[in-house]
Amino acid sequence: MIENPKSLTPKETVSYLDKYVIGQNEAKKTIAVALRNRWRRMQLSTDMQREVMPKNILMIGSTGVGKTEIARRLSNMMKLPFVKVEASKFTEVGFVGRDVESMIRDLAITSMRLVREEQNEKNQSKIEAYIENKIIEKLLPPLPTGANEQKKQDYEKSFQRMQERLEKGELDHLKIEIDMPTATIDFVGANVPPEMANVQESIIKVIGAMDKKGKKKEVTVKEAKIVLEAEASDTLLDEEKLKDLANLKIEEGVIVFVDEIDKIAVPSTSTSRQDPSKEGVQRDLLPIVEGSSVTTKIGIVKTDHILFIAAGAFHLSKPSDLIPELQGRFPLRVELDSLDEETLYRILTEPKNSLIKQYEALVGVEGVELIFEDAALRLVAKYSSLANEKTEDIGARRLHTIMEKILDDISFDADEKSGTSIVVDEALVNEKLEKIVESEDATRYIL
Repeated sequence: MIENPKSLTPKETVSYLDKYVIGQNEAKKTIAVALRNRWRRMQLSTDMQREVMPKNILMIGSTGVGKTEIARRLSNMMKLPFVKVEASKFTEVGFVGRDVESMIRDLAITSMRLVREEQNEKNQSKIEAYIENKIIEKLLPPLPTGANEQKKQDYEKSFQRMQERLEKGELDHLKIEIDMPTATIDFVGANVPPEMANVQESIIKVIGAMDKKGKKKEVTVKEAKIVLEAEASDTLLDEEKLKDLANLKIEEGVIVFVDEIDKIAVPSTSTSRQDPSKEGVQRDLLPIVEGSSVTTKIGIVKTDHILFIAAGAFHLSKPSDLIPELQGRFPLRVELDSLDEETLYRILTEPKNSLIKQYEALVGVEGVELIFEDAALRLVAKYSSLANEKTEDIGARRLHTIMEKILDDISFDADEKSGTSIVVDEALVNEKLEKIVESEDATRYIL
């Protein structure tokens, strides 16, 4: 576990990414420096902080080479709110569809969830005490007012004994009646205009006030601990403070990953204007990336210091086909390499939770030991590379398709072979793939 991920040096960041993403060193270095610059900015004076803008990144590379994985792993490591959106799903204001501001509203919801989880961890002892008291009150009714001192002392002793038994799990089988939480009505979508969202939230609050308590239900003490956890969190945590913390988290630095940005570029060679909203989406995206204020559920969010990472294959268009203003907002460009046979082999074997480790674990649940010979894995990489050359290059995703084809019978019969070991060797790989890869049509349809 990384103690303080925000202060990692670029080398440490790259070293962390190496555990999960093979190759693409230039992309890793560029992003590591961009993240380090965010930490450096936070060490400056307040006046200087306002002047230092994030250096947004444009990643260029075909599908399956690790663009999304790099951004996702970084957000997990940094414990940052992270939102992945597809630029192709947005439409220009005035067209039916999803507007670009909805990505910031999604980000606000993600940030709020992260802050709530963090605060729940910090206040875990208080939450546990709240749950304990609620359960013990049901098992041991409180003393009536005016009880004498002796009865109060006896009650305290009984309470402590009950508390000890509860902690040991001795009371888990007992049944108590509790108020079940009311079903949350959340029909405020991320794409609803802020004014309409405010009206809808007001209606929800009125409905909630009319029916604060849900139906009573008899559950075991063990089940009650889980049900009461949400109630404890809502009671002990200040919702307004959570919103402020979520907003601060966004302002300190988050990542928005805009995928398929090449789909909203208009190629210079294009003569038709089948989708006139493409340039409109770029213009709508511009103020968000440049820095603006967006109304969300947690208040007004400023986008000035959000790190935007855009990615695209740029097969049919090129980065220069984006409008000049948007190009200028992504000063860091990095091209990701296509995956060759050796890289595909390393992807199979080196990552912390590599594909073969996942299959070994999955079949291991059935009591079957799966053993991959090194020569077989090299052959898988070779066939994956050939399939990518003959058809569309889908990068490392081809490994998933090929591994499923090799292991389909083994996975199907695994429950009948408990206690055995199965070796995946060259012969098995050849048997499953040789004829398919030789035929271009079969490769296209099966792999």
